[in-house]
Amino acid sequence: MRQIVLDTETTGLNAKLGDRVIEIGCLELLSRRPTGNHFHHYLNPERASEEGAMKVHGISDEFLLDKPRFREIAAEFIEYIRDAELIIHNAPFDVEFLEQELALARLPPLSQHCAGVTDTLKLAKELHPGKKNSLDALCERYGVNNTHRTLHGALLDAELLAEVYLAMTRGQESLVMDLDEAPAAAASAGGAPLERPRLTVLAASAEELAEHAEVLQGIEAQSKGKCLWLMLEDETPHS
Repeated sequence: MRQIVLDTETTGLNAKLGDRVIEIGCLELLSRRPTGNHFHHYLNPERASEEGAMKVHGISDEFLLDKPRFREIAAEFIEYIRDAELIIHNAPFDVEFLEQELALARLPPLSQHCAGVTDTLKLAKELHPGKKNSLDALCERYGVNNTHRTLHGALLDAELLAEVYLAMTRGQESLVMDLDEAPAAAASAGGAPLERPRLTVLAASAEELAEHAEVLQGIEAQSKGKCLWLMLEDETPHS
C-alpha cells in the first residue's frame, strides 16, 4: 500500500481569484512506514503573495523569483504521486489549487494520476466531533512534537501530518497485527498446538456441601417444590 502525505503553501486562500501554489511538500509511506522518499519544491507563482499568507508561511516573493514554475516540475510531481493514495489535511483546499496548477499546465486532473484522496480533517472530525482538529491541535492530542513549527512549511507540515495520520489510524493497524499474530501464537515452532496448562479443581468440603444443600432446601420451600437446581439434580444420573 503506497500513500503520499502532501501539503502545499500558497500565495493566498482563493484559487478562483488567481492565487497559486508556492511550495509542495510530500513524503512517501509504504505499508504505513515512512520510506524517506520525499518530494519538495518551492515554486515561482508568477504573482505576489498576499500579506496574510506571508505571515503564515514566511516565504518572500524575492525568495521565489529564481524557483521553477509548476509546469517545469509537473512531470516529476505526477510521477511521484502516480497510483498512490494522497493523505491531505483539509484536502479540498490543496486539491483545488493542484487542479488549477495542472489545468494551467494543460495536464489531466489529479484523479487521473493518483488512486484517491483521504482528508485527515474529515477523519479527525469524525473521531473527535466538536473539538479543534487543526494540525496543531491534533499534534497535541496525539503527542506529536511540533515545537519546532513556528511557521507553516509544506514539507514540515507533511511530516507532522504523517505522524498524526498514523496515530489516528493505529487501531486499524493493531487489529491487522492481532489477526496476523493469533495463528502464530496458537502453535509451537514445530506447528503442533500449544498445550494448555492443567486446571486445578478444588472440591467443596463436607461443610460447604451441607450449607449449599440448606440453601437449596430454602429455595425449594419458597418456590413450592420448583427449585430448578434440585430438579436438575434429580434428573442427573449418578455413577
